[in-house]
Amino acid sequence: MPFRIVDQSTLKQIFTSLRSKNYRLYFYGQGISLIGTWIQNIALSWLIYRLTGSVFLLGLVGFTTQIPTFILTPFTGVITDRYDRMAIMRSAQVLFMIHAFVMAFLVLSGHIEVWHIIALSIVFGVINAFDAPARQSLVIDLIDDPKNLGNAIALNSAIFNGARLVGPAIAGMLIAVVGEGVCFLINAFSFIFVIGALWQIKILKERVAPPEKDFKKSFFEGLRYTFGTKEIRNLILLLGVMSLTAFPSIVLLPAYAKEILHGGADTLGFLMSALGAGALVGALYMASRKSTKGLENIITVTTLILSAMISLTGVTSSMWLALLSLSVGGVTMILTLSSINTLLQTTTEERMRGRVMSFYAMALMGTQPIGNLIAGSVASGIGIHWTMVIGGAVTFIAGIVWKSLSV
Repeated sequence: MPFRIVDQSTLKQIFTSLRSKNYRLYFYGQGISLIGTWIQNIALSWLIYRLTGSVFLLGLVGFTTQIPTFILTPFTGVITDRYDRMAIMRSAQVLFMIHAFVMAFLVLSGHIEVWHIIALSIVFGVINAFDAPARQSLVIDLIDDPKNLGNAIALNSAIFNGARLVGPAIAGMLIAVVGEGVCFLINAFSFIFVIGALWQIKILKERVAPPEKDFKKSFFEGLRYTFGTKEIRNLILLLGVMSLTAFPSIVLLPAYAKEILHGGADTLGFLMSALGAGALVGALYMASRKSTKGLENIITVTTLILSAMISLTGVTSSMWLALLSLSVGGVTMILTLSSINTLLQTTTEERMRGRVMSFYAMALMGTQPIGNLIAGSVASGIGIHWTMVIGGAVTFIAGIVWKSLSV
């Protein structure tokens, strides 16, 4: 019998959620759109660094992009539980497309300035504050069998990181040949696919409407439920610390590529693709799992390995070692995020899902801008090397503390 790395039953398990028509439409539409999003992300970070040469401004734009998520998602989560999640997400995708067209126009016309980028990053963050909790809590409505929730979450991570693998490599070549403006234009057109997919989705399940309460009562009910439930609270807090100390290292990669590795936009594309390749492997592994058993142990181990990979990236000036550490970091990062997401969604009551996932979005994307700002400021003072090493060390401590609290 020939040697097979992945047997047929494992492949079927990995793609189980694609049997659901609604999820299949979402998967393909979102997959194409996310490639455009990653092309734009790389183009934006390179544009900022080209215009300013400042690692602080890299951190500042990361801050302004995501701080609206930190402020608004606890409130938009209430909206997600009270209104049509699909309608919210459709509207958000249309607004993202308009945003990308505006960015493309400003860059291609030569009128782009730093204040434009900062202002539009805030607008992006406001849109994302509505999109994130709706998108996270919508997944269970797209699959025919709730038992496949963990698989669907893992496949979401797979398409996100598959796009992170492909998008940056394309962006690096496009920037070198035609500049950043075309990257923004490609992203704008990519939203056509996900918007088209969302309009074709027909959700037959009737979601039980929450009892009529005023907005304030709904908000505080979600707050008490999230932070009054030990398992949910600990997961949210761990994610918040990781977003504050571990993930901001990514925002430093444009400066790392240029100053430490002495490369250009193509080098940045390779680094981001290495991170995406590792994350894709991790996501496919998560999709192959048949149960949630053992996810707590995965979170502990992968958090500690991720911390080591961040520090290793920080201390090396070797391109090959940086690619290796980022690849392993990508695997551990997505294993941690997918495990946290799955545990939260399988633990949370349906009526609270939007509000809990809004705090998930707040911890994942909301605390990261503060970390981005800190990382940019610290890197300006003590350098990129030490900033990454410190981020890795704090992440290691967070993993140890989480393990002790979860016992």
